[in-house]
Amino acid sequence: MSNAPTSALARPFDTPERKAFRESVEGFINREIEPFANDWDEAGDFPWELHEKAGALGLFGFGIDAAYGGNGFEDALMRVDAGIAMGYAGVGGVNASLGSRGIMTGPIHTLATDEIKAEVLPGIVSGKTGGALGMTEPSGGSDLSRIVTKARKDGDDWLITGEKTFITGGMKASWYVVGARTGGEGFGGISLFLVPSDAPGFTRTEIKNKMGWWCSDTATLHFDDCRIPARYQLGQEGLCLLAIMDNFNYERLTLSAGCLGMAKRCLDDAITYAQQRETFGKPLIKHQAIRHKIADMSGKIDALDAYLQMVAWQVNEATDNGAAMPAAELAKIKVFASKTAEFCANEAMQILGGAGYLRGCAIERIYREVKVMAIGGGSEEIMRDLAVKQMGL
Repeated sequence: MSNAPTSALARPFDTPERKAFRESVEGFINREIEPFANDWDEAGDFPWELHEKAGALGLFGFGIDAAYGGNGFEDALMRVDAGIAMGYAGVGGVNASLGSRGIMTGPIHTLATDEIKAEVLPGIVSGKTGGALGMTEPSGGSDLSRIVTKARKDGDDWLITGEKTFITGGMKASWYVVGARTGGEGFGGISLFLVPSDAPGFTRTEIKNKMGWWCSDTATLHFDDCRIPARYQLGQEGLCLLAIMDNFNYERLTLSAGCLGMAKRCLDDAITYAQQRETFGKPLIKHQAIRHKIADMSGKIDALDAYLQMVAWQVNEATDNGAAMPAAELAKIKVFASKTAEFCANEAMQILGGAGYLRGCAIERIYREVKVMAIGGGSEEIMRDLAVKQMGL
């Protein structure tokens, strides 16, 4: 079992509360996840009780009122610390399935009635039930303005018809936030709905044979005139996507943190192996080519770490002051983070050689999973374009 991730950089925004939270999360992961990471990955699943343990730790409660079981506050820096620790464990499938609820509770908290919040949020935040966001479709993902799933009124109900795919946490979720077209073309014709897993006309199919995230449940969702009560419509018809867009900002932040954790693990394991392995009569770490790789990895990690702390601070400032999110920075750091994780995974694999190529090794898992970090939450190409648009260009 590896030690908790550390950083040589000062943490200028640290507080005793953040430090205590970080240490509790790292301890939780070292006890409850790290020892079982490979077994769960090979089994393609992990025990549901882990969701409940993570819920009890408060990992799902950021931005959620205490009345609904949440932490009662938002803190992007704490989110980042949790993301780094999860990424360091080197088992992205666990992180993905645990975190799938984090991109759907925001719209419920922002748009649902108090009655719906009380019905849905306590179970999700506590980890007793699961939640997932249903936006990506077989015909497209990042361009939400082209959603083709439709919803139409039928008396006091809504009927939803269409499909969503690549839905993380989709097989085990009890609740879904789903985007469907209720009007004309573009963003203005899309509304949000809360769909329970037992709704008539709703089914789901497991997506298997993934390159990574083996222990994460991933699904295609099928809506065949799926009937839900009108009270499960979230917010005003056709005017709800802003809540989803704000949610994506937090997703990009936590994905970036996960990438940093993965990169740190790659560096630490590469150093450990290079100190132990001998070639040509001396430890691998004493060869200049290996030392240069470690220096490059360390430099990129420090740069990402500093950048991420600053962006998380900006997110907190925006949240506290009711200002706009630093969307351009969140898009740019998402790209920088996935590129850093990819670079460090490749260099670590080169240093470990055949030892890194064997299943059961954290580097092997991370090497497989860095690619999804460059795709999920907005691809690198989309993020670059979004960043430039947010810069006003």
